[in-house]
Amino acid sequence: MPDLTVNDIHHTTETLSRLTEHLRDSSEPAEALALVEPLLNEYTSLPVQLGNTLRALARVITDHPGTPRTPALRLRIGALRTAAWEQTGQHALHYVLDDLRDLLVTTCPDTDNCSPQDGCQCR
Repeated sequence: MPDLTVNDIHHTTETLSRLTEHLRDSSEPAEALALVEPLLNEYTSLPVQLGNTLRALARVITDHPGTPRTPALRLRIGALRTAAWEQTGQHALHYVLDDLRDLLVTTCPDTDNCSPQDGCQCR
């Protein structure tokens, strides 16, 4: 696998921005749920990955021999680790998507055209 670059990360955040804009213009809940679902996957969700990334950043900084050992730095590293736990705490958001999908299907008056896999086709 090639080395990761800053441009790779920029591309990822640009893709998330495009997703946000698309969702603002979207009128189909099933499509919106399908697009967001990979971000909230039970095992590889964005909150879990972001939490892991923040913890890894804290570790790289604290383990580097050239890092100054100051109270200000310890405070900032503590803030990173706290943020990591807060992000990881959102890991169960995939259940919210499941619940939304179920609610959209069960409240549809035209149940012949609705399924949890395809989303509700009625309004």
